[in-house]
Amino acid sequence: MDVSPLVWCVSLGLAAAVLIVDVAVVGRRPHIPSTAECLRYLGVYIGLAVAFAVLVWAVWGADPAGEFVAGWLTEYSLSVDNLFVFLLIMSRFAVPRQYQQTALLIGIILALVFRGVFIAAGAAVIASFSWVFYLFGAFLVWTAVKVAREGVGEEESAEDYRPPALVRAVQRVLPTTDGYHGVHLTARVHGRRAVTPMLLVLVAIGATDLLFAFDSIPAVFGLTQEPYLVLMANVFALMGLRQLYFLLGGLLTRLRYLNIGLGVLLGFIGVKLVLQALHENSLPFLNGGEPVAWAPELPSWVSLAVIVVTLGVTAVTSIAAARRDERRADVSA
Repeated sequence: MDVSPLVWCVSLGLAAAVLIVDVAVVGRRPHIPSTAECLRYLGVYIGLAVAFAVLVWAVWGADPAGEFVAGWLTEYSLSVDNLFVFLLIMSRFAVPRQYQQTALLIGIILALVFRGVFIAAGAAVIASFSWVFYLFGAFLVWTAVKVAREGVGEEESAEDYRPPALVRAVQRVLPTTDGYHGVHLTARVHGRRAVTPMLLVLVAIGATDLLFAFDSIPAVFGLTQEPYLVLMANVFALMGLRQLYFLLGGLLTRLRYLNIGLGVLLGFIGVKLVLQALHENSLPFLNGGEPVAWAPELPSWVSLAVIVVTLGVTAVTSIAAARRDERRADVSA
């Protein structure tokens, strides 16, 4: 897949333009978005992703288009998992609803920056050391087991959430105001400059974005090794995340099997990466440095099918379990 510098520049320019418009809208009037507004923006962003997939199909063929869709869906599902943590952060720091849009938008910008750095670094490492797929695959399998073991479990509350060490360090070192001062990061109180809780929220979200980038970037590289598709899958997955946060709200807690579904996805991609590494093996101590003949190379449509089925089963079983619990609660009442 040959992507010219012009295509890179145009794509990044359009993504930046969409982001600037989003920043301008939120910055002009911090507010709680209505359901209609969330659905409208979300529909636009999903439509743009679908249109981009069609464009990739027309220009580069079906395989790259399938890789993009698989990467986009995977990143979207991992981003939904991010929303759980964002909910805990917002609750823990008691962020007023009208200011949560600003915090989320800055968090999305930070996520794009972190993932852009990871994508560039990952592409450079992969180009120089193909054996890194063994490490990526093993890491994803370990992460999959860790995520899946969380299973259904008990719903975590804001009181259970422990801020990252960086946030705790900021709280110890810098004086903090008792309340919020709009979306300002600092405020003058009694003639002294102090940081507001909004700064602590942004530090917490930034630290969370950095941690999630460790999982998401190896996962999408397991579906496509084209840096352009990896970046665009991340861009489109993060678009609309702010609206999705307000649209789903408490409904996120109904996705009780999300961790299991994500564990299956990450495990599948991890195994796929190991098989690909075996298929392209160059390590001298493994099979004499020759590719392993029995290692299959899974086509993009298989990955896409596994992702769609896994996400579908996760959503259906989660909703069915929530409705079953509601019926039992009604009977008990």
